[in-house]
Amino acid sequence: MITNNEVDKYFEVNHPFTQIKNHMELIAALFSGILILITWVFDGHMNEVTWITLNIIAFIIGGFAKAKEGMEETIENKELNVEMLMIFAAIGAASIGYWTEGAILIFIFAISGALETYTINKSEREITSLMKLQPDTALRISNGTEEYIEVAELNVGDHILVKPGERIPADGMIYEGNTSIDESTLTGEPFPISKQNSNHVFAGTVNLNGSIIVEITKANEDSLFQKIIQLVQSAHSEKSPSQLFIDKFENNYVKIVLAVVLLMMFLPHYLLGWSWTETIYRAMILLVVASPCALVASIMPATLSAISTGAKNGVLFKGGVHLENLSQVKAIAFDKTGTLTNGEPEVTDVYLNPTSSENELLSIIGSMEKQSNHPLAQAIVDYCTSKGIPCNREVAKMEDTSGQGISATVDGTNWKIGKDAFVGEKEARSFHNGIANQLSKQAKTLVFIAKETEIVGLIALKDSLRKDTIEAIKTIQQAGIYTIMLTGDNKTTANTISEEAHIDEVIANCMPEDKVNQIKHLREKYKNVAMIGDGINDAPALATANVGIAMGGGTDVALETADIVLMKNDLLKVAKAIALSNRMNKIIKQNIIFSIIVILALIATNFSQALDLPLGVIGHEGSTILVILNGLRLLKS
Repeated sequence: MITNNEVDKYFEVNHPFTQIKNHMELIAALFSGILILITWVFDGHMNEVTWITLNIIAFIIGGFAKAKEGMEETIENKELNVEMLMIFAAIGAASIGYWTEGAILIFIFAISGALETYTINKSEREITSLMKLQPDTALRISNGTEEYIEVAELNVGDHILVKPGERIPADGMIYEGNTSIDESTLTGEPFPISKQNSNHVFAGTVNLNGSIIVEITKANEDSLFQKIIQLVQSAHSEKSPSQLFIDKFENNYVKIVLAVVLLMMFLPHYLLGWSWTETIYRAMILLVVASPCALVASIMPATLSAISTGAKNGVLFKGGVHLENLSQVKAIAFDKTGTLTNGEPEVTDVYLNPTSSENELLSIIGSMEKQSNHPLAQAIVDYCTSKGIPCNREVAKMEDTSGQGISATVDGTNWKIGKDAFVGEKEARSFHNGIANQLSKQAKTLVFIAKETEIVGLIALKDSLRKDTIEAIKTIQQAGIYTIMLTGDNKTTANTISEEAHIDEVIANCMPEDKVNQIKHLREKYKNVAMIGDGINDAPALATANVGIAMGGGTDVALETADIVLMKNDLLKVAKAIALSNRMNKIIKQNIIFSIIVILALIATNFSQALDLPLGVIGHEGSTILVILNGLRLLKS
């Protein structure tokens, strides 16, 4: 049932004007850049008034957002910032006739501001994606009557009806009915869980095949699903140590530069006998050469080049800070299902009664399972099809016993496919010399086939490792990084997968909140931790880790929450991304040291009156070009 609120939210987010508004800062920066290019190309070929007017328009359009932000933060925090310094530097350059240089300063800073705004919008959209998975309304049953109400209006003790195929709107306990629940949104595990009276169910999970009446046990704001949303929001609100350092550096840098410029406008006149013209001229040169243009260029081109190289190789970085942090990672936590494994069950073993025809048995089994929408059934049908077995037998009296199996009549014979207890536990466990016990120890899911009362077959299924998992783990470990597997699966299955993949440590039975706590513990121990996952249940842990990495084939929420996305689901790309991060950080350090040395040299020569404005601009812009070229080396993959 689609509510008016959902419709309003959809059009609000997807309306073209909303999309334009979200990107307005970037559009303004690009338009400013176009105007700057026009003034540069036609410098000396157009009327001076027109040329200056175009530069002023470029100043206003490109600098409006950052100037507004800088003034608002200055008023709020009562401290000047780099935004204001850039505006002062640009105006200072223009005031002594260097309009183009001032406009370029504005343009570079406007682009960085647009990228920052884009990141904030992405964070907001990931929260919206999470919220969409929980229904807005619930069908409440009260005194024999049914009515749809807002989920927020539900009270503990209320009874609600959840039909097959619907998402459960709130945490509760089954009061009446039996069913299978897809809890992959919370646990990440692909296999549905059988639920019956008194079993707990959770908001955001899917009721697969039976109508159930649920008694609400938690208020909406206390549900497990809401906790996931709150955890993601909380993780994104925390500033990284690097960001805190940058904020502190920004404040000190601005104060020092502005203080020196103000002193430069007066003291040389009185102490050194400079004329007022010379004093103001030197102050303007100082404001230009001390502007952080080269420092900004030290980071952004190198970062964008590295991001482009990563994208070309199937690794999407959502920002330079995440690429920078990746080289500091000392431990990586992996989700199991869909990350280390393929995320889909597949048939691994088939044992059939030797007295029966294999093709006939598989044809009957495939034809019955074709009538079911269970993931295990689909895997069995795929197996039969891959062997060229037709699954088109006539199936009658088909019955699906929730959480147990299916029964039907084929060619006048009664068949059952399902768990051991469904087909006859004792006979099932003794089939084929008790092979079921050995398969169970290998963390495989078992499906038994019974013809009338005789067990005639056993099919084992398992979520297998990705082809590149073992090599990827080995490569990561060789880089000195500790590996951990966090999974909602049981210990037996988790340990089996861990041994196959050669993971250093495994932690099983993890709900989303447990994964977050484990990531926090790992951060205390290893300082810098990455998390790799693909499910909705991984979103809080991805947000909590220093670096969150999502598999490209994962859920939208995981992709939105993560800092890095492996577009081709290739775990081997993680080690290559770490190497790219190391290269980028090395080049950025080179650029920063070089740009600071140049700025200090220009400032020193300006104080000695050995530097005029054209040489100051050449030195300042020349150093900017050099650090940009150095950063562009990262385009080589």
